[in-house]
Amino acid sequence: MPLPPPDERRPLLLALRNLKMARSPHAYVRGNTVQYYDWLHSQRGHALPHGPAVWICGDCHLSNLGPLGRIDGKVVVQIRDLDQTVIGNPAHDLVRLALSLATAARGSRLPGVITAQMLEQMVQGYENAFLSPPQQQPRPELIDSLLRTSKSRRWEQLAREHIDNPKPTIPLGRRFWPLDDEERQAMQELFRTGGLRKLATRLKSRDDDARVELLDAAYWVKGCSSLGLLRYAVLLGIDNGEEREYCLIDIKEAVHAAAPRLNRSKMPRDNAQRVLTGTRNLSPALGERMLAARFLDRGVFIRELLPQDLALQIEQLDPKQAMQVAHYLAWVVGTAHARQMDEATCKAWLSELKQQRSKTLDAPSWLWQSVVQLVASHEQGYLEHCRKYALSLAKSP
Repeated sequence: MPLPPPDERRPLLLALRNLKMARSPHAYVRGNTVQYYDWLHSQRGHALPHGPAVWICGDCHLSNLGPLGRIDGKVVVQIRDLDQTVIGNPAHDLVRLALSLATAARGSRLPGVITAQMLEQMVQGYENAFLSPPQQQPRPELIDSLLRTSKSRRWEQLAREHIDNPKPTIPLGRRFWPLDDEERQAMQELFRTGGLRKLATRLKSRDDDARVELLDAAYWVKGCSSLGLLRYAVLLGIDNGEEREYCLIDIKEAVHAAAPRLNRSKMPRDNAQRVLTGTRNLSPALGERMLAARFLDRGVFIRELLPQDLALQIEQLDPKQAMQVAHYLAWVVGTAHARQMDEATCKAWLSELKQQRSKTLDAPSWLWQSVVQLVASHEQGYLEHCRKYALSLAKSP
């Protein structure tokens, strides 16, 4: 199959996005952020509590959390993807995470009572992030195992995983498409301005004056909800002393966020700067190795991918794992919110969260009702998506 030029990419990317979303309800929830925010916009003013104005993830599902490498070599669990970040209501992240956990529970065929208990654990973990002094939460074995894997990974594993090639080239094919002359020239210009060079030498293990060489670049067919936007993989070579290292850079277009922002919030107008600022507030491990730039007159954010960066992929959960994972991941999200608040704001938000509890469920009624509505609407949306996808296949030659 011939590889598409830029003007023929979009139909192929949208078809791939539809295929990915048809694979499972969980994949549909991950790939359909817009439906979640359509539901949010339809809610009356007091359906959810109005939390303090802080940077939120905006798309806080399970796969957007996981281990991240820091520039000092340490590994932490933080939010991994912040395309949708805005200054907004932290309750929106809570509901989005709860929906993702509930969908994972349904995919694991766990009974509804376990889903209810997961939400209780989730709220407890989130609230623990606002305690003073802060307290580290016990990590579930599932997360510990992922961290051990993360810490042991090297460049060869990253290269095989993303480019299926430990050699210093990006092989064109199903996942990587060729650049046209305009894209290649823009990539060279981005490299000449020094942005990619500075990013490549930020790690503590690399010399600031190390020689950096642009080895290869390609259009990257990656993601789900972002398919159709500009996305590039760039391979750099770094002469660090007597050794040559390789660096894989991810360049991604930043577009207007679907997540609702609070009125009068002071955010960068440029979408790439918005993503960068939100990331530095919510996920410092990632934000410290990112930058914002212009590419082909569009805003992009640029990050180095490290071997330690891993997505949390949950295929099956048993009841005990479900409780532990819900508690811990909610604490991670709560920590990202809490670091932006002073002590008085933390106390006020914690007090707000402890209201509206029923006698039978130790979680706010607004959270439970939101999850019930969202699971139902996404199940309906998923089945309708699959029907349309099947019809499109039947009509195709």
